[in-house]
Parts: sequence; structure tokens; C-alpha cells
Amino acid sequence: MNMKLKRITALLLAIALQLALLAGGIPSALAEGAPQIPGLTFVAETPLEYAQGFRLYRYEGEYTLISVENGGNFLVVPEDGQVPQGLDNGITVLQQPLDRIYLAATSAMSLFAAVDAVDHIRLTGTRASGWYIDAAVEAMNAGTILFAGKYSEPDYELMIGQDCDLAIESTMIYHTPKVKEMIEALEIPVLVDRSSYEPHPLGRTEWIKLYAVLVDREEAAEAFFDSQAAVIRELENFQSTGKTVAFFAVNSDGSVVIRKPTDYIPKMIALAGGRYAFEDLVTDQSATSISITMENFYATAADADVLIYNASISEPISTIDELLAKDALFADFKGVREGNVWCTGKTFYQATDIVGEMIRDIHLALTGGDESQMTFLTRVS
Repeated sequence: MNMKLKRITALLLAIALQLALLAGGIPSALAEGAPQIPGLTFVAETPLEYAQGFRLYRYEGEYTLISVENGGNFLVVPEDGQVPQGLDNGITVLQQPLDRIYLAATSAMSLFAAVDAVDHIRLTGTRASGWYIDAAVEAMNAGTILFAGKYSEPDYELMIGQDCDLAIESTMIYHTPKVKEMIEALEIPVLVDRSSYEPHPLGRTEWIKLYAVLVDREEAAEAFFDSQAAVIRELENFQSTGKTVAFFAVNSDGSVVIRKPTDYIPKMIALAGGRYAFEDLVTDQSATSISITMENFYATAADADVLIYNASISEPISTIDELLAKDALFADFKGVREGNVWCTGKTFYQATDIVGEMIRDIHLALTGGDESQMTFLTRVS
């Protein structure tokens, strides 16, 4: 314990200096082509079917280079492997085993659970009450996963005391860059999950292959992903209904949050046989979600056949009165008049492993199917 306290003291004293020296800016772009690594022989690039936000390059000796778009490059070194000499400064070393992970990216938990690797996570940025993944709730209740503060205010001393070996963050960490720099100053690598930027829903799920490399569950990840891809391929047979869908939430200030047309949500709607109401929206914003005025939302979505309220970023609604309390203008929307308003469950965003279920739910909403078969959507009446 004394050694650990000394480490904490020494590192905290050095943080102020290191923060001043660390560069801010945007991380490196996606590595196209396997980087040359001294002492390692490149073998092959892992083929990806849908994911566009990362690459996996394999080298002899069970080494893997992970390249994340706008998130840097990481060399996964096997437990008994040696770190290559003369490694480029732009490559972060991840020495296995990685079994004391701080997970702040909630969408990744279901992927760890899908390959039975939740035991590699020791710390999380979400309390037990905020998890909708059974394995995460059980682990927190058992004390095998500890709450270490949310992404913007992590418990640095707990991270050090628990020998945290990797922090997996969502892109929200870029809103608090000093936190990311602080974690790195503590010699804890930071990997940013960008799965929410994938344009295809299966692109999100395919991030399971990246996490599988970290925890040696690659065969399980391949099998799981193939099973989910098969589900989506079956859904691709849905015929177009010609109906439009608005997917949204309302902020406390009255503005409306929608998704960019290049996001995975509009792709889900298309696969379900619908058309995203904002498919022609032009924006130069990099974020996947966009806030617009209620007036602008009305101009495009008032005639949408189906309204889906996104409760993953807002409190769920169960009645039309709750929707009208947010803005009386909703009374004029076609979806409200015709009783075709739905609300997602709070579990939706975290359920990266079963994206096919949401597509099926949207299809049922579009076609008047059996509501009892829905996983994520409930009717707002």
C-alpha cells in the first residue's frame, strides 16, 4: 500500500507539468495499410464487413495493431511478448492481459458481455442503476466492477489503486480533453470508442472484433458477429412501405434532437422498409446528433407517418399528453393524429449486440404488426 501511495503522490505531482506539455488537437487519422513495426513481420489485415472506424493489422507472434479513426494506433502485445524496440511514438502499447479496464463507453459493455469478457472490466463510469446490461448490473452488485466516476469526473486515485490498465471512453471525452490528458498522464492508455459514428448498424456491432483482440476472444466474436449479420440479412428482404419516420427527442430548451442522415439510425429505418424524414438534410456538423428548432422540425416531420421518440437521450414518454407538454405543436403532426407515435426503451443505446431487434420493431410499427413482438419500442397513446 505504501508503494501505491507513493506512486499516486509522484504521479499527481507530475500531472500539472505533463498537462502543460501534452498536445491537444485531434488524434491521428485511420492508418491505411499496415504500419512497419521494427522487429515484427506483418501477416494480414483482418477483413471487416461493415465497420469503417477502425482497422486491425496482424503481425507474427500474436501482435495486433489497432488503428482507430481520429483515435490513434494501439499495439496489442501478448502477455509474454516483448515490446518492440524503436516503436513509433504515435503507437500506444497495450500489454496483455488487459483485465482491469475502466469502461466509460456504455455502448461497448454489451459487446464484452457477448463474448463473456465482462470480467476484464474492473471499473466503470456508470452506476449500477444506469446499466441495462444484466451482466454489468450483476458484476456491480457483486463488487467485481466498481463505479469510478463518470467520464468527465473519474476517480483518478481509484483508477491508480485498482491498477487500471486501459480506459475505454466514448467520444464525449473530447468535450473534456483535460480529463483524457490527465488519465494519460497517469500512464493509463485511452482508447476512444467511435462505434456511434458508424453509418451501418452492423458497423457498430462489428466493434466487437476490436474488443475481442484486447481480451483474446476473437473466435467468439467472429461467431457472434456472423449470427447478427445473418439476422440483418434476413431483414434486408423487407419491402419499402413508402412511409416516413421521424426519430427525435426534445431538449429542455425546446429544441429537437435528430440524427444525421448518414447515421446508423436512418440506415435502420431504411432496412425496416421506411424512409428517414430528414434524409435530405445537409449539415457540416461532425456529431451524429443535431439540434434544430421546433419550427424546423415541424416543417419536415409534421407529415411523417411514424414518430419515434428517442428515450436513450431523454426521459421516456408513455402518453400523447407528455409529448404535447413538450410542445403543443405536436398535436398537428400526422403521426399524433393517426396514433402512430412510439418511444424507445432506455436500453436501446446500450444494446449494440442486438441491432436487428430494433430494425424489426420499426418494421412492425410501419406495417401495423404485432406490438407484443417488439423489443425496444412501446406505443405512446
